[in-house]
Amino acid sequence: MPGGEGKRDSCGTWWWDWGMEFLEGQSTEATVAGCLDPENYKEFKLVEKRQISHDVAKFRFALPTPTSVLGLPIGQHISCRGQDAAGEEAIKPYTPTTLDSDLGYFELVIKEKLESMAETYPDHFKIYYVLNQPPEVWNGGVGFVSMEMIQTHYPAPAADIQILRCGLPPMNKPMALHLENLDYTKEMQFQF
Repeated sequence: MPGGEGKRDSCGTWWWDWGMEFLEGQSTEATVAGCLDPENYKEFKLVEKRQISHDVAKFRFALPTPTSVLGLPIGQHISCRGQDAAGEEAIKPYTPTTLDSDLGYFELVIKEKLESMAETYPDHFKIYYVLNQPPEVWNGGVGFVSMEMIQTHYPAPAADIQILRCGLPPMNKPMALHLENLDYTKEMQFQF
């Protein structure tokens, strides 16, 4: 898990999802990096948790006033700091599902337990994280996904593979071009 204070970055470069346990074990407050001050964490009160399915929940946090807006640009995330299931401090990025037209609160919908899937199905599911601005201790990729990263960490093009992409156009457009140049067809790719 990354350490340090965490930094804001585009959704497409944060491919982490530790699951709901992170917020479920919290008290009534979660510490979240505010969009206007990415170097300092702010506390927002958890006012509602609603279970959507067996492994998906929606967490609603109150903003300082009923007319406050989060002010987070589209495609950006917030870094949440708290304790994981083992009691260790963890910093996890999440993209809110609310807009600035939703006054007084923001919501996070949390599921996609990628780490456990990689452990359970190591021959079928692998994860390689890439960050633009990684923390000091980091063993993943740095920058945007390159052709070399794709060749090293992705399965070769084949009819039975699927490449999943999520992020803003500055990440997705070059990645789509790299995949095309490496003979991955459009049917082998899915963009969120």
